[in-house]
Amino acid sequence: MTCDDVRAALSARLDGEDPQAAPAVLDAHLLDCVGCRTWSARVEQVTRLVRVRPVRVPDLTEAVLAAVAADPLAADRASAAAARARRQVLRVAVAVAAVAQLAVALPVLLAGPGVSVDPHTSREMASFDVALAVGFALAAWRPERARAFVPVALVLAVCLAGTSAVDIANSTTALVHEVGHLAAVVQAGLLWALGRAGGDADRPLTPALAAGRG
Repeated sequence: MTCDDVRAALSARLDGEDPQAAPAVLDAHLLDCVGCRTWSARVEQVTRLVRVRPVRVPDLTEAVLAAVAADPLAADRASAAAARARRQVLRVAVAVAAVAQLAVALPVLLAGPGVSVDPHTSREMASFDVALAVGFALAAWRPERARAFVPVALVLAVCLAGTSAVDIANSTTALVHEVGHLAAVVQAGLLWALGRAGGDADRPLTPALAAGRG
C-alpha cells in the first residue's frame, strides 16, 4: 500500500468507516513510515479538537436561586387565595341563611292577633329568630367575629335537636314538624366553618417572607 492509500484508510478509520484494509497492515506501515506516523498523529489531534469542542453553558445560578426562593411565596399566595375564596362562599351561605330566617320570622313578629293559637309565644319565638338572624348577618359581614357567635349557634342546634328527638320519641310532635330545626344545625355548621376560614384567610405571609431573608 502506498502512503496515500494508508492515509485514506486511516482517515476512514477515524471517521468510523471501513478502511478497506486490515488494521495490522496499517499499524505495520505506521511503524515503518515516519511521514505517515506524523500525519496520523496530527489528524487524530485535529479530529479530537473538532469533536470535543467546549460548549458555553449559561450561568443559571441566579435564576435557580430566585425560583427556589419564590416557590414558598407562591405556595403561600395560592393557599391564601384558596382560603379567601372559601371564606367568600361561606359568607354568602351564612348571609343567605340569615335572610331566610328573617323572611320566616318577621311576618310572625309583625302580624296582628290571630297569628297562631298562642300569639304571644309565637312573637317571642319570632323575636328570638330575628335576633339570631341579625347575628348571622353580622357574622357574614365581619367574618373575623364569627367565632363569637359559634357557641350560641351550637348550643341552640344541640338543644333543638335534642328536644325534637325526645318529643318525637314521646309522640308529642310529628317528625314533619321538626324538620325545620335542621336549619339550625346547618346554620351552626356554616358559622363554625366561617369562623375557622375567617381566621386563616386573614393570616399574613410574614413567616414565609422571614424564611427567605438571608
